[in-house]
Amino acid sequence: MTKMRTVDVAVAILEKEGATEAFGLPGAAINPFYSAMRAHGGIRHTLARHVEGASHMADGYSRSGDGKIGICIGTSGPAGTDMITGLYAAWADSIPMLCITGQAPVAKLHKEDFQAVDIESIAKPVTKMAMTVLEPGQVPGAFQKAFQLMRSGRPGPVLLDLPIDVQLAEIEFDIDAYEPLPVEKPRASRKQLEKALGLLTAARRPLIVAGGGVINAGASGQLVELAELLGVPVIPTLMGWGAIPDDHELMAGMVGLQTSHRYGNETFLHSDFVIGIGNRWANRHTGGLETYTAGRKFVHIDIEPTQIGRVFSPDLGIASDAGAALAGLVGLALERKAAGTLPDYSTWVAECANRKATLHRKTHFENIPIKPQRVYEEMNRSFGPETTYVSTIGLSQIAGAQMLHVFGPRKWINAGQAGPLGWTAPAALGVVRGKPDETVVALSGDYDFQFMIEELAVGAQFNLPYIHVVVNNSYLGLIRQSQRGFSMEQNVSLAFENINSPAVDGSLASGYGVDHVKVAEGLGCKAVRVEDPNELGAGLDQAKALASEFRVPVVVEVILEKVTNIAMGTEINAINEYEPLAESAEDAPTAILALQA
Repeated sequence: MTKMRTVDVAVAILEKEGATEAFGLPGAAINPFYSAMRAHGGIRHTLARHVEGASHMADGYSRSGDGKIGICIGTSGPAGTDMITGLYAAWADSIPMLCITGQAPVAKLHKEDFQAVDIESIAKPVTKMAMTVLEPGQVPGAFQKAFQLMRSGRPGPVLLDLPIDVQLAEIEFDIDAYEPLPVEKPRASRKQLEKALGLLTAARRPLIVAGGGVINAGASGQLVELAELLGVPVIPTLMGWGAIPDDHELMAGMVGLQTSHRYGNETFLHSDFVIGIGNRWANRHTGGLETYTAGRKFVHIDIEPTQIGRVFSPDLGIASDAGAALAGLVGLALERKAAGTLPDYSTWVAECANRKATLHRKTHFENIPIKPQRVYEEMNRSFGPETTYVSTIGLSQIAGAQMLHVFGPRKWINAGQAGPLGWTAPAALGVVRGKPDETVVALSGDYDFQFMIEELAVGAQFNLPYIHVVVNNSYLGLIRQSQRGFSMEQNVSLAFENINSPAVDGSLASGYGVDHVKVAEGLGCKAVRVEDPNELGAGLDQAKALASEFRVPVVVEVILEKVTNIAMGTEINAINEYEPLAESAEDAPTAILALQA
């Protein structure tokens, strides 16, 4: 046994648990922890410009790969409260992330000491555990429990709050005697899965809905194997997008009110059975439950028992890790195949493939200012199947989900349920830390981009290159569109005449307010502005070259028409298509046409 400061104990545990990527800001109440990181040298730290940004970086890092857990570190008081939005985003999407805060001395916690706040109580609703560690001897157990909770059941974030006197205290500790606690995940029984498969094979037009739990479980390969064995089409949710590649014959499109495909909604409405695996039946996916559930049976498999029946009661509910359930279903399907008792769904698959080949939204517009649909068309042309996209909320994200293509798990990284503005840029930096050798492309509207634009400097300082496509219409586009129901347009325009950016050569950007190119360059990054749709491809190619040469974030600002309504509705059978639909391959060159041929 060795006498050690508790902060040295904590850092040693982080290393043994495999959590060695941290994002944060030092401060007086957390400096002991920083001294331990410096002494040990096993934790890589990225200095953020805002603690909320650090939390989104840690979140993005966790989402970038199977088993990764990002760490967010901050001092006492406002650092902890700044983390709350990041904790909420991670908690809502079942992402493991560890937040560590400094705190006033234990004896001062009830005296309204400087920057002493009850962060434990504030963080509890959006964490799996929030704990102010009051006794030095509790530090090893608190970190041990934190990692078990983050990895067990439905994953999620944890916050540990360390009073400065607890950090400086010494305890007896032997890292060689430390072992991670066992991870607990429910597993479906054979009997349960036999019932689920029996319901599926009794149907004529079944579908598999694949949620983010499939990706969290690292089970995308098993999902595709099951779909291929059964010959059953797959509908990924927004969080499950990429679990089956977009160009796979059995990828039948996404369903929902906003981030959906026309062919996905139509196929779902023609189905008579749905098995949901690792999904939540989120309201933006289902729309009205009467429409969504009418005429079809449901099986719901989820790792969290209380999720089953939360939105509607399925015909069969099974609490299980998605990977364990899929492995069991694959085994049963192989047995049925060997016995020759699997139904033939080839006619149903052909119907779904025909919808996928024909029901598309138009993307090929020549308009100036540029229509947003054209941006995604050119992004599909410019970025290959290995690209990882990062986005959060707004018309940019909705249109991107409707029109971009994703070809693998963790290639679409999105703050799905919380959707906090400002998440995209710092999350993308975290993703680059987790995927340093891959092309990372972020997608934002101008408002999302402006929320945490200062974090671009982090990418410049630490050489974290990625491409950030900013579709700029100088509007709160999604809010403006939702205000149509109130027959108003109130406080949603961001446009003004920027006295420092007068019109040059008739540039359309002059009346759009913030000069994102100048701001990006001022933060040490590179930037490209595009105003002509026929120059989009060249602009994206230039951005790729700049990112490769300078190893910094590169902003591609695209000047859009100010008002565009993106397809959406209140029911999955009543989506408003505001723009003309694709009538040919020329209208929709991004469409995955005839890939099955």
